[in-house]
Amino acid sequence: MIVSQEAPLDDIAEAVLARDEVARYLRGAHGHADARERVVGYLDELRTTQRYPIYRALKHPLYPILRKIERLSENVAVAQRATLAGRVVYASNHKSHTDYLVEPLVLDDNGVRPPIMAAGINLFGGPLGLIHRHVTGALPIRRNTKDPAYLITLKAYVAELLQRHDLMFYPEGGRSYSGEIKPSKTGLINAALHADCSNLVLIPCAIAYDMVLEDHILARQKVKRGQRPFSRELAEMVRYTVGYRSRAFVTFDDPIPLAGFDPHSRRDVLDLAHHTTRRIGRLVKVLPTSLVATALGPSMARGDLVDRVARLIDLLRAASANLELDHAGDVVEHGIRALEARGIVVVEGGRFRVRERNTLRFYARSIEHLLPRAAGRTH
Repeated sequence: MIVSQEAPLDDIAEAVLARDEVARYLRGAHGHADARERVVGYLDELRTTQRYPIYRALKHPLYPILRKIERLSENVAVAQRATLAGRVVYASNHKSHTDYLVEPLVLDDNGVRPPIMAAGINLFGGPLGLIHRHVTGALPIRRNTKDPAYLITLKAYVAELLQRHDLMFYPEGGRSYSGEIKPSKTGLINAALHADCSNLVLIPCAIAYDMVLEDHILARQKVKRGQRPFSRELAEMVRYTVGYRSRAFVTFDDPIPLAGFDPHSRRDVLDLAHHTTRRIGRLVKVLPTSLVATALGPSMARGDLVDRVARLIDLLRAASANLELDHAGDVVEHGIRALEARGIVVVEGGRFRVRERNTLRFYARSIEHLLPRAAGRTH
């Protein structure tokens, strides 16, 4: 649970327990003898404290990684205006564990108050978990649980949270192991609609990297097979920091007012989730690495690659995609340089050859949703 000077823990806990849906659960047919104990236990699990000034001053455990990522923002004035007018829910695609750090820092860089970050509960072990609980104010989420006590408690908690804080979450749930944008889950969207804040808005946002830190790890696995301790994932990530440099583009879209959506209507919730996913997909910055990954065959001369990239640019421009570069020669130069440095492609005898096909496909899939099916992968 979030603790703040304005709303002590006990007050928020009481507010959650007094909400109609929680009270009905506790006294209803599903309210077993230990129901209240389970709800209170989940509230204790959700307890966290945001001390953001301390967070900014800390030598963060991931600082050696974070300093290798250049943070760039687009349309951040949208967030600046929205936070002055009321409460904000940010919904973003999810590419990397570094998203949790980059996106709130982009907001902070631009003078926007930091949101509470919804994060998988596997991130809350060890020293990083202590920082999440006692400094950054991250919200631990149990994904894929079916326990009604947890689902009701989480929904009520988020509704109370949004009376006091902004929130950022990832509708996809976990990171995309394939590279593409996954379908939205509706749990936190539905919870936000139950907040009953007349001035609450949802801001779609998207993050895109030249190179994703965990690209080799994610591409090799392709799909998530189970929840692993974050300490193990962090050790793998550190292994790939050698020589790693990237830019991170965080792009914000116009706010969606939530007052017109009925939280009790499954159709409204699904429509909002699908609309948000489409908006996020259009925001994704199309970078040279993704364009080259989409166009590159197993072995290709530079001229052929430039021609294919030029055709892709035409298709993306027609789809109003968020292109960084629109000159094919520049795209190939920048994209090949980054992919070669990462060991994904090699240049031999004037031809570009693919060394890591799965990783190349990981980047290609990040813009597949913007292209007609006929313009699919060539590798």
